Amino acid sequence: MKKTDFSNLAFVRDFFQRFLPNSQVVALAIILLVGSFLIYSLAGLLMPVFSSVVLAYLLEGLVTRTENRNIPRLVGVYLVFSGFLAALGFVLFVLLPMVSEQTVQLVQRIPEIVASAQIEIMRLPEKHPELISDIQIKEILFSIQQDLIRYGQNIISGSAKSFAGLVAAIIYLFLVPMMVFFFLKDKSTLLNWFEQFLPTDRNLILSVWQEVDAQIANYIRGKFLEVFILWAASYLTFSLLDLNYAMLLAVLMGLSVMIPYVGATLVTFPVLGVAYVQWSGSQGDEFMYVIIAYSLIQAIDGVMLVPLLFSEAVNLHPIAIIVAILFFGGVWGFWGVFFAIPLATLVKAVLTAWPKLDAVVVN
Repeated sequence: MKKTDFSNLAFVRDFFQRFLPNSQVVALAIILLVGSFLIYSLAGLLMPVFSSVVLAYLLEGLVTRTENRNIPRLVGVYLVFSGFLAALGFVLFVLLPMVSEQTVQLVQRIPEIVASAQIEIMRLPEKHPELISDIQIKEILFSIQQDLIRYGQNIISGSAKSFAGLVAAIIYLFLVPMMVFFFLKDKSTLLNWFEQFLPTDRNLILSVWQEVDAQIANYIRGKFLEVFILWAASYLTFSLLDLNYAMLLAVLMGLSVMIPYVGATLVTFPVLGVAYVQWSGSQGDEFMYVIIAYSLIQAIDGVMLVPLLFSEAVNLHPIAIIVAILFFGGVWGFWGVFFAIPLATLVKAVLTAWPKLDAVVVN
């Protein structure tokens, strides 16, 4: 009787013998699994906490700079937090009303924009009869009308929940700043409390955490700075070009960088669409000026700003970033998209540390 050959399964035995007895690997795996489960299951309840952590990360760099100038940490926390409250007040009482007003104006002009677009579409069979016919045009317009009706019904049905959303937003406005302050003020206390739950042998955990902590902090600060620069540059440019809804479009430009690669594509449609409707009947070159200015802003952001802000923060291939956006965005929605790069960085740090386990065990 021929003896069974299990040599092909040797790698499975080696894997379990190498990793399972290692307490550091087991501890890291447990932390990652428990953390992922809690984030996935409690994302709705703990969203203020996650937001506060992001903002605390953003402000911690400023607090550290005040400490480097021999200013006591508590004084630095109060100074930085006061600046944060001033910026929050600007967003709530200056920026948000302007964006809301321009959004209402744009919504009121939607029928006019749709009618103008419909006229232009109806002219296509006359200009290019070999490419499209009247029947195809009517089918396209009917499909668009059905989509608009469906979107309108969704807006009406969602308005019933607006009061509850308003109440939640008001609560968040009190909870989030308060938690940000305590995250900054009691950073050492909170970290020491958390460390007591970690195993004594935690070289691997600390190795992964140090890399992820530095990269995530740099990424979040760089991302918020990129949003601010792009918003300011876009608003100044659109205002000089006398483009309608300049503040609304500038805010969209700034927020578009939250979604790498995809956001820049999506924001192109409203910017160029508004410009085309505004100057479609004129004989000037204003629409071309908007195209040139918009292209320059995107080019400066991609060629100069991103490498300058994220040269040390993100070291991921574009394909890895896109896959991370699709995966984490599908799991956690907007916040999954926003944290796609930090989460991909975490995965990369774990995979990088994994082959070095022999060195960790020896130490």
